[in-house]
Order: sequence, then C-alpha cells, then structure tokens
Amino acid sequence: MSPFRGIALKLLSVFLFTIMASLIKATSDLVPPGEAVFFRSFFAMPIIIGWLALRGDLKTGFQVKRPLGHFWRGVIGVSAMGFGFASLGYLPLPEVTAIGYAAPMLTVIFAAILLGERLRLFRISAVALGLVGVIVVMWPRLSLDQLDDVAAIGVACVLISAVLRALAHIHIRKLVATEETSAIVFYFSLTATMLSLLSIPFGWTWPGVAGAGMLIASGLVGGVAQIFLTSSYRHAEAAVLAPFDYASILFAIIFGYVFFDEVPTQMVLAGSAIVMAAGGLIIWRERQLGLKRGKARPGMTPQG
Repeated sequence: MSPFRGIALKLLSVFLFTIMASLIKATSDLVPPGEAVFFRSFFAMPIIIGWLALRGDLKTGFQVKRPLGHFWRGVIGVSAMGFGFASLGYLPLPEVTAIGYAAPMLTVIFAAILLGERLRLFRISAVALGLVGVIVVMWPRLSLDQLDDVAAIGVACVLISAVLRALAHIHIRKLVATEETSAIVFYFSLTATMLSLLSIPFGWTWPGVAGAGMLIASGLVGGVAQIFLTSSYRHAEAAVLAPFDYASILFAIIFGYVFFDEVPTQMVLAGSAIVMAAGGLIIWRERQLGLKRGKARPGMTPQG
C-alpha cells in the first residue's frame, strides 16, 4: 500500500472527470445528451481495453457470470449519465457538482433499504445534514420568487442522476460478489455504448469538427480518469481516498469561472461546505468502525 500514490491518483481522476464534464458542458448546445453518452462511452473503450491488456486482465474482463446483472447495471448507469449530462446544459458546473453530492448520501439510505445494511443514528444524522446542504444549494433555484423553469429542469436532472447513481453503486456492490472488477468496468462501457444508440431517434446531430473533437476528448479523458480512479484503490483504503472526492467542487469552481464565466453564489459555497462536512463525518465514523473491527478480528474464530 502506498497512500500518497493512491491520493495522487484519486486527485488526478477527480481532476480529469471535471475536465470531462467541462467538455460535455461545452457541447451541450450542439448535441443531445444521448449522443454525448455515446462519445463518452465509445471512445473510453480503447483506453480501458488497453489498460486491461497491460494488466493481464483482458481475459477476465470478457468473462461474466451474471450477464443480466451487467445489463441492468448498464441501464441504470447510462440513465444516470444521460441525466447528468443533460443537467450541464441547464446549470452552472459548480451547482451540478454540488447537487450531485446527494448521490453518496442516497447510497447510504439505499444500502439500508435494499441491502439490509444497519443504519445507526450517527449515520442517519450525517446523511440528513448532507441532504440539508444539497437543499441549500438548490433553494435559490426553487424558491417561488426566483422560479426559473430552465433551472428547475436542470435541478430535476441532477437529482434524478444522483438517485440513479446511488442505485448503480448498490448494484455494483452486488456484482462484485461474483464478478471481476475488470469485467464490470469493460461491460459497463460496452453496454453504455450500445444503449446510447437507442437515443438516435431523439435527434442526433453533427456537432462540427471542433465539437466532435471535444466529445471524442471527453471519452478519452473519461477512460483515463476511470483507470486512475480504479488504480487509486490498489494503493490506499477507500476511507483514506473518499474525502478527496470533494476536490471536484474546487475544480468545478475554477473551470466554471475560467471557461464558462460562472461565479458560484454564496448559497452554493455554503451548501457545498455542509455536504462536505456531512461526508467527512460519515468517512470518519466508518474509519473508526473499521479500526474497531480490525482490532477485534485477531480474536475471532475462523468462522467469524
């Protein structure tokens, strides 16, 4: 384990994913979300296949035990991606990023409902605090005196994407019990590419040379970001890496200001701070519980 290398890889992945989102946002007025999903998925595949080949995981990347499980993971994930990409055309990048933080909070709730994971008072309180932060970010967009139909659509798209991302995380937790990580990564890209083609009747357009270049770049950058993200967990524990997800709001603020002339409001900054605090509490608590379990394990019988 090399925590510093893991942290560096995680930060690089977050940085690249923000670049990917910026490229998608820059083309949001040129192509519909389904077409953007196709470019993001199709052009990530060569990167992912090359990575699997270098690791010697190409064989396991093609092997599946639960093909329907991969299909439904793809359906959920593609839908989440499509709604997320759609939201970038309606809202500033920092707001999309901040509201999207609802996904990990919802994952905790869904894990309790669908997987039977125990939900203690501390975790419930932290999740509630995080959702308050998300509401703070959304509130100016939804208050009656500033109601904006376009922004409201954007908020709805982000929230739907967050719900679907949380469900995708739950589905992945089930898949890892029987499937290799390499297979999950490969078949998601393949399924996303195929399913995105179903959106052709909804108005695919030629985005021009510059637009096509940005969309292709979004796939290549997204593929590299996925590799860095996956590799980071080989060098550091999830509890160590999790806080660095929140670096995305800093990158989103910088990119939004530089490339889209977007200045985050005080409500966005305040809500983001609340969400980050809530996420930090959950991470800290999980780490404490993990340390306790680690101390108890030596005294346990082989049966647990």
